[in-house]
Parts: sequence; C-alpha cells; structure tokens
Amino acid sequence: MIDGIDEITPGDAAARQARGALLIDVREDDERAGGMPAGAIGLPLGAVGERIAAIESRRDREILTICASGKRSLRAAQTLRDLGYTQLASVTGGFLRWNAEGLPLTEGGLGAEALERYSRHLLLPEVGVVGQGRLGQARIALIGAGGLGSPAAFYLAAAGVGHMTLIDDDVVDKSNLQRQILHTDARVGVAKTESARIALAALNPSIELRTRRARLAAANVEDLIRDHDVVIDGADNFPTRYLLSAACRELKIPLVYGAVHRFTGQVSVFDARDAKSPCYRCLFPEPPAAEDAPNCAEAGVLGVLPGTIGLLQATEAIKLVLGIGAPLVGRLLCYDALAATFRELRLPRDAQCPGCGEDAVFSGYEDVAQICASPT
Repeated sequence: MIDGIDEITPGDAAARQARGALLIDVREDDERAGGMPAGAIGLPLGAVGERIAAIESRRDREILTICASGKRSLRAAQTLRDLGYTQLASVTGGFLRWNAEGLPLTEGGLGAEALERYSRHLLLPEVGVVGQGRLGQARIALIGAGGLGSPAAFYLAAAGVGHMTLIDDDVVDKSNLQRQILHTDARVGVAKTESARIALAALNPSIELRTRRARLAAANVEDLIRDHDVVIDGADNFPTRYLLSAACRELKIPLVYGAVHRFTGQVSVFDARDAKSPCYRCLFPEPPAAEDAPNCAEAGVLGVLPGTIGLLQATEAIKLVLGIGAPLVGRLLCYDALAATFRELRLPRDAQCPGCGEDAVFSGYEDVAQICASPT
C-alpha cells in the first residue's frame, strides 16, 4: 500500500472487477489500440481528473486503475483520491503482466505470447502496439529465397510480419550455403521455398507463410504479387527485375530493390504511389549486355554481402509498412564492403524513362519480357 492506495495483482483485479469494481485503463489512446483488459474503460491519465465524474460519480465505488507497467496507474489513483474517491487500487505490473497471466482481453489485443515476443518493439514509440498490429496485418512478397531473400525473410519473420509469400523456382544447391542462410546442408536438393518455409516456421510459428514454386514470367507476374503491401526484389536476373518493376507500377505496390556484385551492393525503393518516385528503368533504362553484368555464379560474391543488403531491404519494407522514417525513394544507397563505406546517390524520376516517363506507354508484360530477350 502506498499513500493509502492498494497495489494489487492483475488476478486480484480481475476478481474484484467480476464483483463489480470499475477497471480504468489510463494508457494513451494509441497504446490501448492494441487491446485492453476485457471490460475496462479507457481514460488517458491526463483526462482522469476532468472526465471521471461522467464515468462514475459515486465516490464510494471501488475503482481500479491499470497502465502499461504500474506507475501511471498509481498516479491516476492518487488523482482520484484527491477528488474524494475512497475505494482505490492500482494494478501492479500493469497491462504487460495482465497479458502475461493470460487474463481476458478485448478483441484486438496482441496477447501474452506476442507481448513477450515483440516486447522490444513495443518500447519504441514509433512502433508500439499499434505498429506491431500493422506488421501483423502486413502482406509482403519476397521474390527469391536466395542471398537477398534469406536475411530479409528471416528478419521480417522475426519482426512479426504476419503474411509472407516466398516466390522461387530453384532448389537448394551446396554452393548456395555460403550466403543463403535460410538453407542448410541437410536440405540440399529441396525446393528453396520449402526449405525457407521450414526455417521461418521454426523461427516464428505464428505468421502465415505461403510458398510459390514458380519463376516470374509475363503470364504470372501480376497473380504472384497482387494484394501485397510491399514487394522485395531478391532476383538475380534482369528479365525478372524488369517484369517486377512493370507489375509493381501497374499494381501500385512499393518495390524494395536490392542487388549485389562481388564486394558491392545497392538498395533503393521504387514506390508507384508517389508521383515523384523513379522506377527501376530510371536506373537501368535498358538491360546491359551480359558481359557487362555477370551474375554471382560468374563473377563471385562475398558471402556476407547479401546479408548486409538484404537487411537493408527488410528495414525499408518495415518502414513502409509502419509509415515511419524516410524510405529510400529517389535515392540509391551504395555499399562497398572492402572500403566499409556507404554512399548515397540521388535517383530522381527520369522524364524520358521508358518505364515511367511522361511519354511511356505500357503495352503489356510480353513486351517487357521481350526487352531482355532482344540482343543488345
């Protein structure tokens, strides 16, 4: 007891509530958006003194106060005592402990398991319970379950992105294991999508994982990425990138681009919802000749490099879902692993771009595919 105010456990509070006590959640509105104790009334701490009489005018009714951890609820109870209320108690451990003990919640609550799993996110004002709920509702498609897709998928799953679609047509090869950390030696020969599903389900069994063992083509690109909030480009070839860019523009889905080559990598965001955003073809109007852009199998790649770039892609995807920070729209972030330096280049929308310029005409995905099939 502090200053005549009882401090009680959540279990005791629930029992008293069942006997007629009034439970008031004094957290802020955005905190309570993620859920409240069942039957509680939401009243921010700053409004307790002004609004309590409209909720309960009887000074002798038992009133229990709860917040996130127990500090604000004690202050709220002290305010009520100063106003003449006589039967008061503060819930020690607050909403966090209420959840941990599995006590009833209003619909929309994160639940005890999620509160524990994402506790470090919930401490960030930019995320909190509302943001974690957005991550849980988000739908992200990853094109490729290889070098870039592996770290991106791992961290998106760990962050609680609720719905992920993994798209890849390849199988695990021993040469992948140097950098594609979703896969293991025991799963050599297994489809990459299935190997990725096993790894991600083991990390976070609460998320929904869909797998599509397919290669992006003109006939399927829209069907594969439609209804997603963000697409992450982990492809390793120009035909896929051009198709993906065109489809994301048509469907108005943000595309998080990433690429690696030997010891260098780059990341950007192409967001068709933003009138000022460039597209992939503002960066590469036409595909380079094969000898000018060898893939990893031909040129090699430092094994840890895709990890750095893939994590940056995951970060950009989370920012887009939460609507926080400054996404890499109109900017190309370049990383040199040997020099340990980052360099940012401006990447404005090109008015003459064949993909999104003022005179650009979209004539179908077959024509986009043909661009990369034509000799350069």
